[in-house]
Amino acid sequence: MRVAASIVLSTEERKMLTKLARSNTSSVRLARRAQIVLLAADGLDNLQIAAQLNTGRVQVGRWRERYARLGLAGIEQDLPRAGRKPKVDAAEIVRLTTQTTPRAATHWSSRRLAAEVGVSDTTILRVWQAHGLKPHRVKHFKVSRDPAFVEKLEDIVGLYMSPPEHALVLCCDEKSQVQALDRTEPGSPIKKGRAATMRHDYKRHGTTTLFAALNILDGSVIGCCAPRHRHQEWLKFLRRVDRQTPKDKQLHLVCDNYATHKHPEVLTWLEKHPRIHVHFTPTSASWLNMVERFFRDLTTERLQRGVFRSVPEMVAAIQEYVEVHNDNPKPFIWTAKAKDILQKVIRANSRLSSKQNEALH
Repeated sequence: MRVAASIVLSTEERKMLTKLARSNTSSVRLARRAQIVLLAADGLDNLQIAAQLNTGRVQVGRWRERYARLGLAGIEQDLPRAGRKPKVDAAEIVRLTTQTTPRAATHWSSRRLAAEVGVSDTTILRVWQAHGLKPHRVKHFKVSRDPAFVEKLEDIVGLYMSPPEHALVLCCDEKSQVQALDRTEPGSPIKKGRAATMRHDYKRHGTTTLFAALNILDGSVIGCCAPRHRHQEWLKFLRRVDRQTPKDKQLHLVCDNYATHKHPEVLTWLEKHPRIHVHFTPTSASWLNMVERFFRDLTTERLQRGVFRSVPEMVAAIQEYVEVHNDNPKPFIWTAKAKDILQKVIRANSRLSSKQNEALH
């Protein structure tokens, strides 16, 4: 006949078990086990403890024996259970996602990879999320190959972060081929629980080009529209900038390498206006020109959903947008240092070079 393990508690042990049994923060299981040990120490047998706590006799005997053998550590945690071995091989899922592609496709979808591995698509999604994988997304990049990249980068970032005294820095460019699009049918407005709609079909009514100069000091914009974007229109825009800026200020214009910006007639005009200094961005680095940020806002806030039945109507809308912007302009603050940008470009070039070498071999 089996005899229940005898429990003898010291004052400290009893105090600790009583605290666990009455605690509101410890788990219910641990509190119940502490009660079992306390009643056993009071001399109750397993049947009496089971009846008092409304639990099974076998369970009472198990925790009584474990406390007698291991002390408090014996009741704090369950013994490890065998269970079935996990079927999900996360490492293999990551390897397939990053190093292979499915047949007749460029990347894995969760359902396609789930069918390949033999698990559910939600399991694939959990593994991807845990490892920061998003196969459905791709980021585009373009690295400048300009031999004078470093000099131009430091020059322009220096203008942004430490502009010269008694001078204005203007980021200039043209947004060409802006289309006046009229929808074939009117869309529906936004409603509760439903997004606004816009007809995919459209009618073209012509194009215009917006010339803009963004003042990095206060965020104001000098802008005008023209039907074309030749060097003649660029010269006309430069004359406007010359007229609308204080004559006692030096002007530093940040421009890209578009051919019209370097036309002989433009260069001749610049020689006659020595207060204007042109700084060209590196090739394939238009992101250095902050006026592109203004063009993005114009596109998303006014042009993308706009309906224009003629070019003059669209030009009027662009001019109105510039006027409203200038009523309360806010500058775009450049924070990236030249050395940090250069380090990213160096890393990108080294990775590209290594991949090209691997492809050759």
